[in-house]
Amino acid sequence: MPASYRWRLHRNVLLFVLLLLALLGAMAWAEQAGLSRNLIGPIFLFSTVMIYALIGISGRTTDPDEYFVAGRRVPAMYNGMATAADWMSAASFISLAGALYLQGFSGTGKQPGGLAYVMGWTGGFCLVALLIAPQLRAMNLYTLPDFFRVRYGGRWPRILAALAAVAVSFTYVVAQIYGIGLIASRLTGVQFEIGILLGLGGVLLCSFLGGMRAITWTQVAQYIVLLLAFLIPVSWLAYQQLGTPLAPLAYGTQLAKIETLENLLIDDPAELEVRQEFARRARMYEARLQDVERSMADLRVELEEKIRQLKAQGADFAAVAQVRRELLALPHDPVQAREQWARAMRENQERAGPLGGMPRHARAFQGEPTGGEQARQAHDASRTNFLALVLCLMFGTAGLPHLLTRYYTLPNVAEARSSVAWSLFFIALLYLSAPALAVLVKFEILHNLVGSSFEDLPGWIAQWARLDPGLIDVSDVNGDRILQLGEIRLGADLVMLATPELGGMPFVVSGLVAAGGLAAALSTADGLLLTISNALVHDMGAQHQHTPRAAEQRVILSKFALLAVAMLAAFVAALKPAEILALVSTSFSLAASAFFPAMACGLFSARVDRRAAVAGMLVGPAVTIGYMVLNSPAARHFGGLAAAGGLWWGVQPVSAGVFGVPAGFVAIALGVLFSTLRPAPASRPVAPGERCPGPGL
Repeated sequence: MPASYRWRLHRNVLLFVLLLLALLGAMAWAEQAGLSRNLIGPIFLFSTVMIYALIGISGRTTDPDEYFVAGRRVPAMYNGMATAADWMSAASFISLAGALYLQGFSGTGKQPGGLAYVMGWTGGFCLVALLIAPQLRAMNLYTLPDFFRVRYGGRWPRILAALAAVAVSFTYVVAQIYGIGLIASRLTGVQFEIGILLGLGGVLLCSFLGGMRAITWTQVAQYIVLLLAFLIPVSWLAYQQLGTPLAPLAYGTQLAKIETLENLLIDDPAELEVRQEFARRARMYEARLQDVERSMADLRVELEEKIRQLKAQGADFAAVAQVRRELLALPHDPVQAREQWARAMRENQERAGPLGGMPRHARAFQGEPTGGEQARQAHDASRTNFLALVLCLMFGTAGLPHLLTRYYTLPNVAEARSSVAWSLFFIALLYLSAPALAVLVKFEILHNLVGSSFEDLPGWIAQWARLDPGLIDVSDVNGDRILQLGEIRLGADLVMLATPELGGMPFVVSGLVAAGGLAAALSTADGLLLTISNALVHDMGAQHQHTPRAAEQRVILSKFALLAVAMLAAFVAALKPAEILALVSTSFSLAASAFFPAMACGLFSARVDRRAAVAGMLVGPAVTIGYMVLNSPAARHFGGLAAAGGLWWGVQPVSAGVFGVPAGFVAIALGVLFSTLRPAPASRPVAPGERCPGPGL
């Protein structure tokens, strides 16, 4: 790679950093000069997206090598930055600190702790570095399904890999576009659905014209934005509380203070009142579920009678309207009522526990291994789910199509190994700060927010509640007009985004954090949409003639497929199917079971043939999806499908890949055994340096 090319890259990145710092300085000066917050947010959104768009437009291409693998000439350090941006999606930037805040380090029996995500994702990169990336780069491929076609031969391995790539990437990209809509609507004040469309325009501008070439350099720029957006508020908060900006080194001091505050709140009389009220509500919903149809009728009669009494007493319009809204919000049929009341019962049961249903932050695992039977079961379930999620995330990382494709863009195998090391370094800069941020935010809430009068609550609480009531819920449960910990419920997606306002920082920092979250979601969405479009056109399409014109047509088709998938993903994201972290964890379980067994066996064993690989690629995802479906809330309430099997060893559905991966390996082993008894046409291992035919085939 010419030295002049590298110096030109260094110069361009330096110019971008200077431009970003100038934008921050100008916005900070404008805020001090009186610029409205209603303008600062849209300016941040427009400026950063336009910078990404300019980079994407300048990288436009129709050359297959440039579109699919960026010409295989991306330096290791910059590919490490792009991989880190591709990796640190909205889940890492927006939700990871929130998971650590809500679930503590180790979590509960039902919710694994936030450290499981840090350990699993980081451990997965070690698998990629040691087992996957160098071998894939040596084969000179274009997409991950190409590996299955070249290694095993025939159509079915390639088709199954392409279908799995579409399923995994689509689940993942819905989470990213949901995050984009959340941030864009907060920055601009528009509705959530309009925010999704605004952010989607930025995604398409970055990826539509230039493919992997444009995506790589926009991801380098996005990594710089999201790193600054994460480190500045956590360093600011650490300096406020501890007198040093080095949060990862100093936050341990706050853990002891949090433990003291937790002990005080557990025994606080006002907190006990709140817990008792939530327990009463849980019992009320449980009673309604005993006879759903009768409960619906009684509740309707009760509310109608209440409206008549209010009118007879001459109550004001607001009181009557409130009861009318409750009447209109009643479930329309018994199925909907059962689902709604069962969910409300579980939520109230959780909030009836100490600390608003959250575990102690620094406890190793919930429960006690030497306590009573219930304590031992809680401890075992907490530990089992923690380890299961770690394994799922590790194997899922080693099988993510959009991540592994990044290593095809490097000049050679040595650069691929170096790039993985750079990726780990750039990711560690954020991942070491996420636990610190969760601790600092929890101390801020326990020490400064809890105990405040409802009349003196900061304005950001009402603003976020108006945007999405699921992000934050604050209500005076015991009627004393003082905020208790049990009366405030934060969503995992809010903790990072609200940190600047929680810490009293200038609004320009809030704009930077939102721009960082947008960069994280955009960078990952770009790579995922390209992976889906390539799977549909390059991997699942009919074999074309090996001519330059056919290759160009494949690139054009891939661009239009990307546009169609982006619109479909935006529609699904607008339905708000689940929290970001839950969607991302599901995609990792699918990736682990669909790709890792057949890929690992194919790379390191010549005995695995096409039949065995197909068996593993069918059985692994089938076990994973089946476990998720049968243990989903819908299955529990519609037909009782989960009653027969239930949870295996208490593992939650989000970690279903922990069963799918060994099932895939077992299916492959049985397939190999069957092949030795009944010989099949052998598939050959791919020699290092062998090149896969280009996208024109």
